[in-house]
Amino acid sequence: MTIYRGQMRTAYLRDTAIRPTEYVRWADARRRFTQRPQDRRILAGLLESIPQHGLLKPITIGISDRDHAVYVADGHHRAIALMTLHVPRFPFRWYWIKNSGVRMEAEPFPYHLVADSRVTPDTVTRP
Repeated sequence: MTIYRGQMRTAYLRDTAIRPTEYVRWADARRRFTQRPQDRRILAGLLESIPQHGLLKPITIGISDRDHAVYVADGHHRAIALMTLHVPRFPFRWYWIKNSGVRMEAEPFPYHLVADSRVTPDTVTRP
């Protein structure tokens, strides 16, 4: 099975669209990352490497099967770095969060969960 890999608009990384799983709001994640030395080091490394090499590891997005809430499942530091640098798009992969577990999806991402009907999906690539 080929795992879906797409390009998502960074503007969707907001509290009303793609939320952080480990924090109530993105501002909480940003604040936490500035307070802890380890998080500051990780973020500084990303802020230096992303402009030179792009985002090398895709962000993983999870969608709750229960309420269709969309979360960053893996990549909170990367997400904050992308927002800070105003990078327009980022690579991602995704999965449904189900009672039976999770598996990376091969199907296209359901963009209607994060965007209004006037927005079209970004470029999709498959490895």
